Amino acid sequence: MKKNILVLFVLVSLALGTRLHAASKQPNIVLIMADDMGFSDIGCYGSEIKTPTLDQLAANGIRFTQFYNTSRCCPTRASLLSGLYPHQAGIGLMTGDNKLPGYRGELGRDVVTIAEALSTGGYRRYMSGKWHVTKHTRPTGPKDNWPLQRGFEKFYGTIIGAGSFYDPATLCRANSFITPVIDEKYCLLYTSDAADDTPCVDLAARRI
Repeated sequence: MKKNILVLFVLVSLALGTRLHAASKQPNIVLIMADDMGFSDIGCYGSEIKTPTLDQLAANGIRFTQFYNTSRCCPTRASLLSGLYPHQAGIGLMTGDNKLPGYRGELGRDVVTIAEALSTGGYRRYMSGKWHVTKHTRPTGPKDNWPLQRGFEKFYGTIIGAGSFYDPATLCRANSFITPVIDEKYCLLYTSDAADDTPCVDLAARRI
């Protein structure tokens, strides 16, 4: 476990600088992962598609030039959350349990997520979107590998991998499945403010 913690903190330190050299205000950290998108599909990396909002984030943040995905969404997500190779994180393939080390389809309990690590530095930690790093997707759980149990304070998104933009399966607020009938703040999944319980803004109406 000590090795895993070290790897994660080295990753964060290299990307953001240590707190000793940071400005008096801690930097905001925004990690965005988009499935099925090529390296040059964003304007700041040479795309012919205009993405001014994302380009502005890049201009005021850090642009990675050597990030390698793992060809599948959940192993890549496991690496991004943990700073480890996907097999070390427990998701070497997908979220099915193959009964082999590195292929259990779950983030390992000896794996420290970036949210868990940043909680020690006084950061607020929110997540919106697709989780997809656990094999347990039923409303009754187990939920020990759901976002709130892995370091996030608030979560608005889906636990399962694939789904609809307009009627997403396993849509959760925090640890509870929601529907338009039982949740008065129900929004489409891909909204900017849903995780913070503020009025929803449909990103489909925006230009990215």
